[in-house]
Amino acid sequence: MMPHYFGIRHLSPAGAYYLIRLLNEVDPDIVLIEGPCDFNEYLPQIQRSDTKPPFAIMAYTQTLPIETILYPFAGYSPEYRAVLWAGKHGKECRFIDLPSDVFLAVGRVRKDEDEEEERAALTVPDMDQEDYWECRFEHDLCGEYREGAILYGKNLRELTLPGYPPKEAAENLLREAHMKYEIEKAIGEGYSPERIVVVTGAFHTEGLKSCAPLTKEEYDAMPRVLSKSTMMPYSYYRLSTRSGYGAGNRAPAYYELLWDTMEEALRQGRDCPDLRQAGYSYLSRIAAWQRQYGHMVSTAEVIEAVRLAGALSGMKGYPIPTLADLRDAAMTCMGHGSFSEIALAAADTEIGTKIGSLPEGVSRTSVQEDFYRQLSELKLTKYKSMVAQTLELDLRENTRVKSEKSAFLDLNRSFFLHRLCALGIDFAKPAARRQDNATWAECWNLQWTAEAEIQIVEAALKGDSIELAAAFVFREKLDGAARLTEAAEVIWNACLCSLTGTVEYAVRVLKSLSLDSAALTELADTMERLSLTIRYGGLRRIDTEPLSNILVQLFLRACLVVTANCSCPNNTVDQVVGAIGKINEVSLNHDFVDTERWLDALTEISDRDDLNSKASGYAAAILLERGRMKPELLSVQMSRRLSPGIPADLGAAWFEGLAMKNKYTLIARLSLWKDLDVYIESLSEEEFRRAVVFLRRAFTDFSAKERSDVAENLGEIWGLNTEQVDEALNQELTADEKAELPSLDEFDFGDF
Repeated sequence: MMPHYFGIRHLSPAGAYYLIRLLNEVDPDIVLIEGPCDFNEYLPQIQRSDTKPPFAIMAYTQTLPIETILYPFAGYSPEYRAVLWAGKHGKECRFIDLPSDVFLAVGRVRKDEDEEEERAALTVPDMDQEDYWECRFEHDLCGEYREGAILYGKNLRELTLPGYPPKEAAENLLREAHMKYEIEKAIGEGYSPERIVVVTGAFHTEGLKSCAPLTKEEYDAMPRVLSKSTMMPYSYYRLSTRSGYGAGNRAPAYYELLWDTMEEALRQGRDCPDLRQAGYSYLSRIAAWQRQYGHMVSTAEVIEAVRLAGALSGMKGYPIPTLADLRDAAMTCMGHGSFSEIALAAADTEIGTKIGSLPEGVSRTSVQEDFYRQLSELKLTKYKSMVAQTLELDLRENTRVKSEKSAFLDLNRSFFLHRLCALGIDFAKPAARRQDNATWAECWNLQWTAEAEIQIVEAALKGDSIELAAAFVFREKLDGAARLTEAAEVIWNACLCSLTGTVEYAVRVLKSLSLDSAALTELADTMERLSLTIRYGGLRRIDTEPLSNILVQLFLRACLVVTANCSCPNNTVDQVVGAIGKINEVSLNHDFVDTERWLDALTEISDRDDLNSKASGYAAAILLERGRMKPELLSVQMSRRLSPGIPADLGAAWFEGLAMKNKYTLIARLSLWKDLDVYIESLSEEEFRRAVVFLRRAFTDFSAKERSDVAENLGEIWGLNTEQVDEALNQELTADEKAELPSLDEFDFGDF
């Protein structure tokens, strides 16, 4: 006698339906199911009434690199229904596949062999396979599912197994030998073969009938890796083939409609479910979605879609419309022949947004437990939805409430969400704020995905809580940091996460890195980040005094090296100018840095003729803005820089730097424009071509309003109508002028 073998597809409503019928008929003493045998501990949790599919069991390695295997279940998974049947009838139930630690070890070996490309050539076209399987198996009305699936698996095995890469073929044979070992083990425990039902993928059924079981020695010799496992909610999107899940199907929500019809037939004791009901539900849901979102769909159009779907299936010789028939009918009758009109409705009806749930305390890692605890404490549970939602936070203390917990609710939410971002958990993503200058405001986009649950589980390798795991991530970055900016970035992010210990460690790393020389641009970027952290640190309850001390040191170093860095070529001057701007902002925002030394350095840069002209002009612009350059001195500088004795490109570059700041201050000085007009008039054709590159860049950042104000000055200087000058300055370039521009940018400046 042999056990009763039932070959299935892992997400098959018809498989679940006919399996339940077989179980009711045979009434076995034990049900053996394909799945890692160490997952047997989860069977009582799967059988709980408050466990709602879809859900998954995931195993993961405890050593880097983190690797995982997933076993997802839908409400219509045959394996899930077999487990429920056993629980309901008080029968033994077991998983019999390789343990998960062996699966993970074998997977590492296969990954090292890099057989991905070789295997890809053996893939069966998804659409053909899906259509065939749906028509032949999911719509089976003759009770031939079991025999047909076994034959399908046998033929697929004969066609593909010989062409498998050696490692993959060996893995399949090893799995089957292990499952046979578990079957023989059950028989050895006293279960009669005819009282055993074995549920596996149809591909393995024929192999199980003929293979030899593993020996005890072979079982003990299998490779293993340190691993853990957990049970987690899952989603229909994750089950679908669109997410890349290899054993998924293209329309899990549609297959649920088929299962609902079949389950109703089981409850009523009918031999044959009316699968046409699933098609009616599909088309009705398409119509309901369209109506909900403002698209007119009449009852007559739905009726016509039902008729058309039936006609399409009849033309192919199918007894029941397939998903492709239903979709074509919906597109024709409700989408006016355009699939784009019903694309979103089809996605909602075929894939759906359903996500499972688990009872509190069911098989979660410590990080999962911490995540859900904080989600509840911070009143964010309602945001755990597949639909994206926006959350606005006010980080200031709420003085209208009594408890400290409520007063700082939004601030603690911010810490939590930033920690999730640090861990790469996609549940929360920062969004643009309406008030860019409001340091107390944050905006977040929150959307739940099954991937987020997986990411939370994977974070368990980094720490026992969300906070500790985030701190571990930052510690790794700091230990590998080679630049000041890397350490400063960690300090900023650790501040956002309120990780005080990490900030302290990062400060020590930054001090160590600051002992080495650094480029001006790196100093500026580091100071900019530290400045931001210091300004926001009080709001986030971080001690910023150590950061202030480092900022003072870095600022002093920048003052000492900035002048030498301004002796640079034109192709790098923009980086230097950008750095000067950032350092100047630090000077403006913090009164504890040596501002006088900074302004003295800028004065030297502004005065010297042997530095890059654009840098000198920019330094002059800052001094003018900060009241350290009098109008008389500006006139002297203009006369000196824009004179016939100075090469045209150097003079124009100086003006470009000058025009980068406080444009209205420049516009208000009519004498400046007179000097510029005289200077340009004095240039030869060649000199003008050299100057125009810089002048064009200088005026690029002027707004239309600012150019109009310049036109008013020029109109007065030239004695022309202001509106005419304004029109000339703001008009679009001609085609010939645009064609000339590239040649100006490539002008040969020789040694300058």
